[in-house]
Amino acid sequence: MLTVSQTAELLRSFDNVLILTHLRPDGDTVGCAAALCAGLRALGKTVFLLPNPDLTAACAPYFQPYAAPEGFTAEKIVSVDLATTGLFPENARAYAGRVDLAIDHHLSFEAFGQANIVRAEAAACGELIYDILAQLGPMTPEIALPLYVAVSTDTGCFAYNNTTPYTHAVAAALMRTGIDYKAVNKAFFRTKTRKRLALEAAMLSDMEFYDRERAVVLSVPLSLMERFQADEGDAEDLSALGGQIEGVDCAVTMRELRSGVWKISVRTGSRVNASKVCAMLGGGGHAAAAGCTVEAPWSEAKRRVLAAVAETVEDFCES
Repeated sequence: MLTVSQTAELLRSFDNVLILTHLRPDGDTVGCAAALCAGLRALGKTVFLLPNPDLTAACAPYFQPYAAPEGFTAEKIVSVDLATTGLFPENARAYAGRVDLAIDHHLSFEAFGQANIVRAEAAACGELIYDILAQLGPMTPEIALPLYVAVSTDTGCFAYNNTTPYTHAVAAALMRTGIDYKAVNKAFFRTKTRKRLALEAAMLSDMEFYDRERAVVLSVPLSLMERFQADEGDAEDLSALGGQIEGVDCAVTMRELRSGVWKISVRTGSRVNASKVCAMLGGGGHAAAAGCTVEAPWSEAKRRVLAAVAETVEDFCES
C-alpha cells in the first residue's frame, strides 16, 4: 500500500490519464475526480474523466468540464472513491483489470489496482486527495471547489459522525482559497425539489420500525419513483433521511433499481456496525455507512437485511 508521498510521485510520472468514478456517482467521487484532474492538468498532464451515465444535475457542473472526448486513448487509469470493481459503471468495466492506481477511503477496499492507497479512517476520499494534491502543487480555487464538494457531501455538511477535526482543517484550507462554498452548501444541503419532498413524505408515511424502534426501514420502490416522475437527482442521498428520526440508530433504506433488485443503504450509530451488516450481504463500506445490493422480492430483501442486523447486534429485539 502506497503512502501519500509515494502516490504523489507516481502521479508525477503519469500522463494521458483517465479517471474513473463509481456507479450512481455522489459528490465525493465526482469532487475527487474533478480535483485530481485539475491538479494533474496544472502539471501539464493530459487528463480526463470517463463519462458517467448516472451523473446527477447537482454533480454535473463539476464533472462535465473534464469529461473525456470520444476516442480518447488512455495510457494510465486511476480510480477514486471506488472500493471494488463491482462498483464500476458499465462503460468502465473494460478497465477493471488495468487500473494503475486506486485511491479510496473504505474499510472494504479490495486493493484491485496495480498500485493502491487507502485511508479507511478518512471521512471522505476528498481528504486523501487533498493531501496528495498538496504535494503536487499549490491549492488553487479550481482544485479546491470540487474538493470542498467531496468533503462536504460525504459528511452531510460536516454533520455526520464520521467528521473529524482534520475534516474541518481540510475544509478551512479549501475555503481560504476563495471558493464560493456558500453556493455549494445551498445547492447540496438547503435546496430540495418538490419531487424530492414528495418522495420523503411517502417514505416516512410507510416507514416500519423494528428492534424496539431503534431500527427503521424506509423503501423506495420503482412505483414510487414513477408516481412522482422522480429522477436520480431527486433520489440522491435519501439514505440520510432515516438517521434523522429520534431514537433510531440503524436506518435501512431500500431503493429498487430494477424489478426485484434493491440497493440497500445502512446508516448507523455506534451500536450497529453497518459495514459488517452489508458485508454479510455481499457489500461493504464504513462502520456507520455501508451498502449492498439484494436481488429478491421486497419482503424477502427486507428480511435478509434485518437478519444481518440481528446477527451483528447482541441486543437486537425481534419486536
